[in-house]
Amino acid sequence: MATVLIPLPHMDYDPSEVAVPWRVLTQAGHHVIFATPDGQIASADPIMLSGMGLDPWGWLPGVRRLPVFGLLLRANRDARRDHARLVQDVAFRSPLRWDAIDDNSYDALLLPGGHCARGMRSYLESERLKAVIAASFAADKPVAAICHGVLLVARTLGADGRSVLHRRRTTGLTWALEKSAWSLTRITRFWDPHYYRTYREEPGQPAGYMSVQQEVTRALADPADFLDVPKHAPHYWRKTSGMVRDSDGDDTPAFVVRDGNYLSARWPGDVHRFAQVFADMLSAGRK
Repeated sequence: MATVLIPLPHMDYDPSEVAVPWRVLTQAGHHVIFATPDGQIASADPIMLSGMGLDPWGWLPGVRRLPVFGLLLRANRDARRDHARLVQDVAFRSPLRWDAIDDNSYDALLLPGGHCARGMRSYLESERLKAVIAASFAADKPVAAICHGVLLVARTLGADGRSVLHRRRTTGLTWALEKSAWSLTRITRFWDPHYYRTYREEPGQPAGYMSVQQEVTRALADPADFLDVPKHAPHYWRKTSGMVRDSDGDDTPAFVVRDGNYLSARWPGDVHRFAQVFADMLSAGRK
């Protein structure tokens, strides 16, 4: 059994990217512990749980409880079920403080994502979490990152002053997926059109410059080390449309990349495959 550390922001983490790995890892016999900035219980992005607030009427009391577009973007039924169980878990309800994380207290590290800037920026910009990640890579511990979690890894510098992903292959939230969701929510959530972008371009920067894909790519040794679904891949549309998510019984929409002890994935639609591959990595490593 491996002990897996999942650091979380105080608020706005993606529920699918936390709850599904928690469930898959614990079912595989691994022990999951959590850490938050202040040791208080974390809370998920409520919009990603309910879907409310992603429709043009989402700002109106009463009718905002009737999501349509929100049903497409929120966590799916399986993830919402897992999250309802997660929030009752003893370890989830008694997290460590980020500054109390002991490098010897965990065997593996999993970094989920989320996009809403209110809570995620403190997570993505945390020097303490970067130190934890750097120590994990230096010790060759298994590390898994999904969506914006990959951005946090890319921002982490190793002893050589380069990103720990320099000379590694990775995926992450692609600009195609990020742009499509942003384009939709700019219309449906017109009163808060940039909800889906954690970082936006400054004047003079090209479109997508501050996207997860482009920032991660700038940290790599070779732009070709950022991997997306090959056009000849089976189930290409299911993997790239942003309309289909994987499940326990169907991983055809998923795309994950493994490079040694490092595993990465793009978005919540990959999370079941992502979690299962990481659980298998940990089980194989403990034999």
